[in-house]
Amino acid sequence: MTREEDVIITGAGAVCASGKHPAEIWEAIGRGEPAWSHVRQWDTSASPRRIAGEVADFDPVALLKDRKIQKLIRRSDVFGLYAAGQAIEASRLTEYRDTLDETAASQYSDGTGVYVGSGGGSYQSQYDYLPLLSATQAELPSFGRELANTVNPMWLLRTLPNNVLCHVGIRHGLKGPNACITNHSVSGMLAIIEAAHALRCGEAERAVAVGHDSPIEPQAMLYFHQLGLIAREAVRSFDRHRDGSLFGEGAGSLVLETRASAQQRGASMLGAVLGSGYASDAQGLLAISDDGAALADAILLALEDAQLKPADVGVIVAHANGTRQSDASEACAMMKVFGEDMPPLTGFKWAFGHLIAASGIVETVLALCGLREGKFPGIATLREVDPACAALKVSAAPFTPRSDVALVLSRGFGGTNAALLVRAARA
Repeated sequence: MTREEDVIITGAGAVCASGKHPAEIWEAIGRGEPAWSHVRQWDTSASPRRIAGEVADFDPVALLKDRKIQKLIRRSDVFGLYAAGQAIEASRLTEYRDTLDETAASQYSDGTGVYVGSGGGSYQSQYDYLPLLSATQAELPSFGRELANTVNPMWLLRTLPNNVLCHVGIRHGLKGPNACITNHSVSGMLAIIEAAHALRCGEAERAVAVGHDSPIEPQAMLYFHQLGLIAREAVRSFDRHRDGSLFGEGAGSLVLETRASAQQRGASMLGAVLGSGYASDAQGLLAISDDGAALADAILLALEDAQLKPADVGVIVAHANGTRQSDASEACAMMKVFGEDMPPLTGFKWAFGHLIAASGIVETVLALCGLREGKFPGIATLREVDPACAALKVSAAPFTPRSDVALVLSRGFGGTNAALLVRAARA
């Protein structure tokens, strides 16, 4: 059995600064339109960096059609639930279940898992305490007496990193295996990988994979700036003059099924998960290997898992976060694996920013869009390729992939490296 026969993709959803649906996002990227704006969530007049990829016209009630749930979740959770709802609706997953008798419907729900990649901790979760700390001058007895009168009683529920996992299951009646993954930027991609493995191992027949994050907050932007990771005005991946990344926010989701499950209900197939790999630099929280060895290992593991050769890869959707060291080491990794037979390459963070935990899964959704269309946009902000990245087939111009297989790469703090191979469904 080939990997294409293992795990089928039957639904997709995404939201970010470029749009609130995969097709809308894809059209904006195709027009070469970055979705940057000055941050609107707080007064940035004293901030050293003020630009990010915020979702415009954020209205949680309009997105989720549920006013009560807003008391229990964060901004990031809204995006995750919204993207998951899109993917489930597109796959007609629960629509099919509603046609079954009670026993069959119960078994169907039991066989449907949920895997969510979350950004985990958020500095915003601390902000409820700051006025009281200031008013009591951090005197613990006074702070303790007034705590219940000042901090929202829903604080704990709102800060849980597994809120999206819980509420996707509750809203859609999905009772199968589940996991919440909090592993920085690779969280969303690991949600896909874990869901795919659950299907292959027989733990579930279908699964919803989600990645969500909203890292645009004062402390996060300040700390990343102090680390030298935030760009002044644009993400210029692999460019000689790149100077960092920019935060974005949003979520992505995929519905995965075994081929038998998809065929049983006559589901439309968007594509397939072929293989995956994961490896660590093991050097430190911030340090990464200049030679890209761990990322190269992750790519080779994914190729082995998919039973493919480097020449079978038609396009690379790179992590391409625009920081000097990450882009250079990523280029080294791709050169190690592909050498002179380099496939064309692109990235998407130039358009809507680094979505952190949501980045890998949103970029996988967009990779499927490009494969199905047979055309990918280049990196619109690229002006002059860095000599260290000269071996890459990357430019600002659109291009045609050389096959229907995409390699999507995701990296994060702690030296984490993930690689995923997907194929678009054949017409």
